[in-house]
Amino acid sequence: MTAVASEKHFPVSWEELHRNAKALAWRLVDLGPWKGLIGVTRGGLVAAAIVARELDIRIVETVSIVSYRSNDSNPGQADEAKIVKYPANVGDGEGWLVVDDLVDTGRTAEVLRRLLPKAHFATVYAKPLGRPLVDTFVTEVSQDTWIYFPWDVELQFTQPIASRRKGEA
Repeated sequence: MTAVASEKHFPVSWEELHRNAKALAWRLVDLGPWKGLIGVTRGGLVAAAIVARELDIRIVETVSIVSYRSNDSNPGQADEAKIVKYPANVGDGEGWLVVDDLVDTGRTAEVLRRLLPKAHFATVYAKPLGRPLVDTFVTEVSQDTWIYFPWDVELQFTQPIASRRKGEA
């Protein structure tokens, strides 16, 4: 699904993301202790940093899986998921916490599950297709909703509603 094709939009502010990532940490605190945390780059890094701080996890690894190709002709076009950076010294993931911002179709989570079958998978947001692959999450959103994370958008002027309606007349 692309942002253009999606009918529903869910903008997330920095404050909201922080609050939800902290809520994720509350759900995870009694499930440890953890050997360490694996943040999924790039989107999961912000949530991972917040969760690591709240759970006092000092060992943080990263995994990078490319599953979306973003270019001018097909923004958000799904691509084959592939690991481009492996986490170091995590074995099968036993005792490790994997944190991502979102599980959407589950393509990234499927790759991670094969790589780290014994890890605990946590995301801030979950969509129905990917939801079964996640152990812990905070907020579920519909599959046809595009989440706009704060690092993906910037503030800009928009016409007042009344001004926009005058242009329709």
